[in-house]
Amino acid sequence: MVLEPPRAVGEMGVFAASTLLLRTMPRGDGHPVLVLPGFTASDVSTRALRRTLRSWGYYAHGWRLGRNFGPTDAIVDGLERRIAALVREHDQPITLIGWSLGGIFAREAARQEPDLVRQVITMGSPFRLTVADDSNAARLYNQLRPIHSKRARVRGRVAEALRPPLSVPCTNIFTRSDGVVDWHSCLDDPGPRRENIEVFGSHCGLGHNPMALAVVADRLAQEPGEWRPFSWSHLLRPRVRLRRPERAA
Repeated sequence: MVLEPPRAVGEMGVFAASTLLLRTMPRGDGHPVLVLPGFTASDVSTRALRRTLRSWGYYAHGWRLGRNFGPTDAIVDGLERRIAALVREHDQPITLIGWSLGGIFAREAARQEPDLVRQVITMGSPFRLTVADDSNAARLYNQLRPIHSKRARVRGRVAEALRPPLSVPCTNIFTRSDGVVDWHSCLDDPGPRRENIEVFGSHCGLGHNPMALAVVADRLAQEPGEWRPFSWSHLLRPRVRLRRPERAA
């Protein structure tokens, strides 16, 4: 946990150095994407991610709900309205990308309104968290429980393992060196159209981690209804064939 901030800063430097490489990532159909920030964070924390998504041609949106202090009534209701508004605006389902607690919100939104969600991508999201000590943010989260929505508290009593799997494709990005949450809590059960993908880095740097962004690019580039398992070899294979120079006569 102590090393999270400097590691995240270092990863921002790697992100800046990877700009040219990220430009070669696969392109999709430019559909709308809503990015949800992590616990206590705001849209400011997802600027680099959204800027990268826009450079790939996607309509990347922030959630516009201020700081993420957990599932307050304002956030629960505001997120529902934000998703519905974006679906109306673009006239198609949207992809939800959630960082940490934002990923838990994204999964819940997909459960409540699957027809509005194209797919879910989580980044270091401890949706299987069952023990408070598994998270270094647990103390602050518990202090904020009095302002959380009663509806969220009722849903939270049901363990993830007892809930039905998502009906939309879901990709869970995690890192074993996560200094905020237990990485095991970020893993989904194996199954159709859902998988867990490991990257190297910190929890606080996932939003600008080049490996995580490469995974996001690959997942977004899939056509609706044509899900395939992720493969690093497929992602990194050359996409441009160079013509061999003709031999002189």
